[in-house]
Amino acid sequence: MIDPAQIGRTWEPWEVEIEKGRLRLLAKAMGETRPIYTDDAAARAAGYRGIVAPLTMPYCLLADSPGGQQYLADVGIPTARMLHAEVHLESHDLICAGDRIRVDRRLSEIVVKKGGALEFVTFESTFRHADGGALVATVRSLMAVKNPT
Repeated sequence: MIDPAQIGRTWEPWEVEIEKGRLRLLAKAMGETRPIYTDDAAARAAGYRGIVAPLTMPYCLLADSPGGQQYLADVGIPTARMLHAEVHLESHDLICAGDRIRVDRRLSEIVVKKGGALEFVTFESTFRHADGGALVATVRSLMAVKNPT
């Protein structure tokens, strides 16, 4: 079982520069064809700082963590018995090409069910503009862990 003292634990934050090519690739993968997601001039003509990131971009930035999935091992979550159960993304501001985003992660909740056979662990990540700290998004990821009985 995961030690409840882990609730509130944080990891070293990281920063990511948002690149045009990455945004174009994500838009293509999503089937997004509106020019603000692929063309810098069109995005600027529409009043944006640059190519606009799809709203799912913050979740994608979690893959850029320098520690990879080490945060799971740090709290004792065996990935072989883990299922990614839910994601809740709350957007507060747009991300555009050229932005630099700071990502912070913390373990926010552990819920034990079925006498300890299941644990639900929530990690909350915040995304802020690195140059001023304004909140861009919050992502809550719920992991289900099946413990040996």
